Amino acid sequence: MARVSRPGGTVAAYVWDYSGGMELMRRFWDAAVALDPAARDLDEGRRFGAICRPEILADLFRDAGLRRVEACAVDVPTLFRDFDDYWTPFLGGQGPAPGYAMALSEDRRDALRDRIRADLPIADDGSIPLVARAWAVRGER
Repeated sequence: MARVSRPGGTVAAYVWDYSGGMELMRRFWDAAVALDPAARDLDEGRRFGAICRPEILADLFRDAGLRRVEACAVDVPTLFRDFDDYWTPFLGGQGPAPGYAMALSEDRRDALRDRIRADLPIADDGSIPLVARAWAVRGER
């Protein structure tokens, strides 16, 4: 992007913070690894953690020759109306977490579901307030 932008142009990108700030995924993988240490190899936080940090992104932009580089968090509230609203997307089978969940036996999937539910911050009304964090970075050519 730095190579093809015009002088004075802005280059920007963002990545989800799978290693910590993408709470809906972090809660899933923390529970999965607690029950099955082999799940660690599928955890996006582990796989993408090297780039899911603002200082790494800023360094990449600087190394590409960009100047006035800034990185910041973008926190998006993710409110689930109840546990089913949170859990159902993991039953679709698409992507690493749903693929992992659906590859489990029913008993193991139930254990994972129960472990996650026990650790979520469930409000009195049953809703689950979480945050989805992305790291944004921008620089000028």
